[in-house]
Amino acid sequence: MGISLPYFNLYCYHLGFNGLQIGMLSAFRTLAMLLFPLIWGRLADRFQTRRLIYILANFVSAGLWVFYLFTADFYLMLMITVCYEAFHAPIISFLEAFTMDLLGDRKKSYGRVRVWGSAAFIAVSLLLGKIISLYSIDIILVLILAGSAIQAVLSLQIPAVERVRSEKISRAGSEIWVTEKRRRIIFFLFSAFLMLVSHGTYYGFFSIHLEKIGCGSTFIGMAWALASLSEIAVMIHSDRIFRRFSIENVLIFSFAVAGLRWFTLFWATSPVIILISQVFHAITYGTFHIASILYIDSLTPDEAKTTGQAVNNSVTYGLGMTVGFFISGFLYEHIGSFVLFAVSGFIALAGGLLLVLENKNKISA
Repeated sequence: MGISLPYFNLYCYHLGFNGLQIGMLSAFRTLAMLLFPLIWGRLADRFQTRRLIYILANFVSAGLWVFYLFTADFYLMLMITVCYEAFHAPIISFLEAFTMDLLGDRKKSYGRVRVWGSAAFIAVSLLLGKIISLYSIDIILVLILAGSAIQAVLSLQIPAVERVRSEKISRAGSEIWVTEKRRRIIFFLFSAFLMLVSHGTYYGFFSIHLEKIGCGSTFIGMAWALASLSEIAVMIHSDRIFRRFSIENVLIFSFAVAGLRWFTLFWATSPVIILISQVFHAITYGTFHIASILYIDSLTPDEAKTTGQAVNNSVTYGLGMTVGFFISGFLYEHIGSFVLFAVSGFIALAGGLLLVLENKNKISA
């Protein structure tokens, strides 16, 4: 992900794809994240085969990536993307469920596990920026394939943590929605959906935005790496944060900072200010992501933990990012990336406002 998130869309831009085509590729990637984590998560909870499905998803997705090496045609790449994401999409939500089970009563220290992903992202982003400046951006396809193959082999070592099967499992997918917590889940998912819609411009066009204002590939790598670096302090101390502040308050604060971050990118052209804004990633992704995982885990029954994380992942990183990519891809050619970031700011604030209103209703009730 340290290769694909910062550079795959930039690779497509260098192939000559326009903003709408880049937005469509990104949107179809995340559209798969809406559908397939739900399907695989439901199967994993129903038949208690989470580990087997996780290993399968890693190996098949790595194999499908090979086809990117043989084409630069937009429609063929679109087909490859859909097939690839059908197996790649559930990997994250399965990892979240594995982690929650393994942590047990230490779930608020989740960030200390997740921080290793941030460290890897930082190292790869910084290193790759220099590699691209020396060679060509085409090299990212081979490097992603190599990384995927290594990840597939490592997936064989994932601990076999499975819960005892019970008759409740057959109702796992529906139990989430029939409890008294249904309203809180729905409001949260809708708010989180808006948060990820607001990230569409960032994940889809941030690298392109930086290149167009005169920043080189090394700076682009630094900017992405700094964003991940900023997560580390938050994740290492996640247990302290969530002992001191409620999950709801952390979520609301994350929305407010997201609005500030996108409005900053709306007017900023200074490399220094842009790098400062990247530090906000500690809140807009770091605390928001951890709080989301904990919030969903607290509201879902034991028999549906994989499904719960899959629903969260699907609605946010799936549907939210899909809509965000489509909107940003469509509007990019008409209003440009600066105005797109302003639109993103308003969307993030709208999501935060919904969560504030639901929090007030819960308190008054």
